[in-house]
Amino acid sequence: MSDDKKVVDFNTRRKESIEQKRRTFERVVFSEFLGVDAVVDDQGSGFPIKLVDISGDGVQFQIPFTLKAKNQFKLGSETTLKLFFTKGTYLPAVVTVRHASEYIDKDGSAWLRLGGTFDTSLPSFKAVASFIDFIYQYAEFSCLDKGESKVYFL
Repeated sequence: MSDDKKVVDFNTRRKESIEQKRRTFERVVFSEFLGVDAVVDDQGSGFPIKLVDISGDGVQFQIPFTLKAKNQFKLGSETTLKLFFTKGTYLPAVVTVRHASEYIDKDGSAWLRLGGTFDTSLPSFKAVASFIDFIYQYAEFSCLDKGESKVYFL
């Protein structure tokens, strides 16, 4: 085979496409559907955070950058995330902070971007894991609506 011809790996391309759909779906869910607060002290006070990515291994989120926030979320510290699906109910998830970095978005806003691992021993993690699984399944099996009246399954 000549060097100018490339073999396309369809499995790799499919995985890339699914990953792109997952990230797009996550952005919609995180910005339009799911509210998230972080509980940061013993009195239970919290503040809104912005989810960036979620998986079975952990979560990445960001909060507006302040020195107080930077000191609050130290490596190895635990924080409780409240995943609100309605105004009055939430799923608690405990996250151990594994990395933190400063981030400037395209609007020039400063954020503290944090990543961490879930405490999978909590009973509520079963529901959180089901939500994460739903996001992955949706990305894999959802179809682009092109206005067809008939549904096709592959």
